[in-house]
Amino acid sequence: MLSLVTDDEPSYTTRPLTPETWDGFAALVEANNGVWGGCWCMGFHPEGVGKGRTASGNREAKRAYVDGGTVRQTLVYDGDECVGWCQYGSPAELPNIKNPQAYDKGLVEQPRWRIGCIFTGSRHRGQGVARAAVAATLDAIREAGGGVVEAYPEQVADRGSQRGAYFHTGPETLFEEFGFTRDRPIAKWRWVMRLDLVA
Repeated sequence: MLSLVTDDEPSYTTRPLTPETWDGFAALVEANNGVWGGCWCMGFHPEGVGKGRTASGNREAKRAYVDGGTVRQTLVYDGDECVGWCQYGSPAELPNIKNPQAYDKGLVEQPRWRIGCIFTGSRHRGQGVARAAVAATLDAIREAGGGVVEAYPEQVADRGSQRGAYFHTGPETLFEEFGFTRDRPIAKWRWVMRLDLVA
């Protein structure tokens, strides 16, 4: 368990998503309408979400990944309550990203790691949960050997107000804090950002 404390944010701890932490993760998902109407953080997995998928099916699929030890996800806790997460994995583990045709068009070399979705419970947004999740995820990637990490955040600078919007891949500014740099755009407001993380 990693403890993360800053001067102006609550004290958080992080744990990986495992069978032992499933209940806290599930409680957070259920308290937030299944996350985007029932995704259960399956959107980046090979099965994806959408046509033919249901919230209950997504839940079962996610639980199967967790029980099989084939999911990589950092959970953030405020005390005993799970309040957010950061999903990560290899491109094979998380093949479904938005704008895949634009992504493939500019692809030179696959990254070793991919950061998928970032989620913060509705009562804890704006309190550093995503930052804690990404920091702990990068530590886990570093411990696993490092390498090139990609993220696919939304640009917020020079953009109209996004009040009420929620960036499920995070804002670009968050990744800049950790040293990620722009590689190429794959949509009007979405970028591939990369970081070569030394183990």
